[in-house]
Amino acid sequence: MNREQAVDRLETLVDRVETETMPVPVREVWAFGDVALGLDPVERLDVYLTKDVIMGGDSEAAAAFEAEYGVKGVGTSVRAEWAEAHPDRVRASDNGYAAPEKCLAAELVQGDEPIHLEVCNASFEDNVRQRLKGALARDAYEEVLDPRGVCLWVDGTRDAEAFDRLREASLAMPTLPAALGMLGADEEVAREAADVLKRERAEQEGASVRGDMV
Repeated sequence: MNREQAVDRLETLVDRVETETMPVPVREVWAFGDVALGLDPVERLDVYLTKDVIMGGDSEAAAAFEAEYGVKGVGTSVRAEWAEAHPDRVRASDNGYAAPEKCLAAELVQGDEPIHLEVCNASFEDNVRQRLKGALARDAYEEVLDPRGVCLWVDGTRDAEAFDRLREASLAMPTLPAALGMLGADEEVAREAADVLKRERAEQEGASVRGDMV
């Protein structure tokens, strides 16, 4: 998609998060990757969602949904009202519990469009640091999260200027090795991690989603 289409798609996504009931409460929406770097075309649209935990829960709804559809955790892992309205969009993890990140992807991503969702309970900036720390400790550079992100929406407030700057490709971003270096990675490690992410990204196709807990 070209950059204008990519930013339009981001606006549509934020519109839905802002006005519709999501599987879980969403607190932040960020864009990173190609669109944040001002590339045109945007081969893949990378979006980060910070989710909140559902407080209280609904054990009756959970039992009823499990009895009818065989999926656990509705009313605790994901909102019962959303699941009851959209049972076809409920997605479960391997252990049979409703998976918030997969449900968000089913709700927000259309078919096999080239969108990648990162979903976590922590803010983008906190998770960038946690992921980098873990990746460096285990030499698992594929787990690094590109820190060059743009906050589009937080706690109900949209950043109109961020959308404008994405359209204009006017955001000044460092190279990925430089960005990782700013977060404490050694120069050689930062270059190697950037290479690994580049290879991983080249292999991705269609829609994808990753869930994280910090």
